[in-house]
Amino acid sequence: MDGAEPEGLRGGPADAVRDPELFEAFYRRHVDAVMRFVARRVDDPHTAADLTAEIFLAVLDSAHTYRPRLGSETAWLYGIARNVVSSERRRVAREAERDRRFSGRRLLEPDDIVRIEDKLDAESPGRRALAALDRLPEGERAVLELIVVDQLTIPEAAAALGIRQVTARVRLHRARKALRGEANSGANSEAAPKAVGTPPDTSLLYARRGEV
Repeated sequence: MDGAEPEGLRGGPADAVRDPELFEAFYRRHVDAVMRFVARRVDDPHTAADLTAEIFLAVLDSAHTYRPRLGSETAWLYGIARNVVSSERRRVAREAERDRRFSGRRLLEPDDIVRIEDKLDAESPGRRALAALDRLPEGERAVLELIVVDQLTIPEAAAALGIRQVTARVRLHRARKALRGEANSGANSEAAPKAVGTPPDTSLLYARRGEV
């Protein structure tokens, strides 16, 4: 996972929304982890910057939902981030004109673009891994990507998705079984030569963490 929050640190979500200084500290504490989460899912720096900003705006409306006993601040933020990213995907799918995505967008400075592009490049393996999950049902994909790609624990992934831990474990097992079956099927078939653009080996998706 992208680092742990110091124990007893003042300035959690509920405190942060009431105090600009605490919100600034909260933002600085988590912005890199949130940007990496977004960079694993989009490949445009302007979109990555906009979505990161929207995620922290959503924190202002959702701060009251954070429960420390259910998981870390990072896991809670990932739950918000998933909703924001999914909403953006649906919005883009509904739009007839792609140009609308860029209207009214704040201009990024050249240094900002370079910095975000570096993050996008660093997270390109994560985007390739996520692309390999496209055939899974949404619920199973969500659990697997949070645990394998975003490095949450099962309890944290369950908290981020608002489901029970046992449900998360079942979905994780089904997802791994489906991907393993697909990999085995591909290995046993007399396939044609690999085409350009073939998804990467999904074996990395089966790596087990100590707590899983």
